[in-house]
Amino acid sequence: MSELKTQLETDMRAALKAQDKLTLGTLRMIITAIRNEEVAGKSARELDDAEVVKVLVKQAKQRREAAEAFRAGGREESAANELAEEAVIKRYLPTELTEAEVTALVRAAIAEGGFAGPRDMGKVMKAIGPQTAGRADGKLVSGIVKAALAE
Repeated sequence: MSELKTQLETDMRAALKAQDKLTLGTLRMIITAIRNEEVAGKSARELDDAEVVKVLVKQAKQRREAAEAFRAGGREESAANELAEEAVIKRYLPTELTEAEVTALVRAAIAEGGFAGPRDMGKVMKAIGPQTAGRADGKLVSGIVKAALAE
């Protein structure tokens, strides 16, 4: 079992004892999403920490998008609840990279791989993918890569 999944389950039990409804509900949803991912596909498998982080990133993104939708519909209370759940999820994600750090990674990957021009965008994204996975928003990364390759 991955260390991160074990930590989530331990924290869920602690939230249950502390009667922290927000954290408890959020962790239950996350653990359910992880278990669903484990049984998805042809055969059941145990997720490693990197795969658990992918599930966490996906869950955080869903909360962020739901909050935006609630705001657009004028439901501020629901939006605030979704953002609170996202904050709980972010506790378990690696620290996010700043825009400057992503730019430095992109420039290093371009120089290292000798990439040039917009045609190589996919190659650059593949090269920096492992370094930015779960630590930077994909839209931000692709925007920086596109700008760097256009120079």
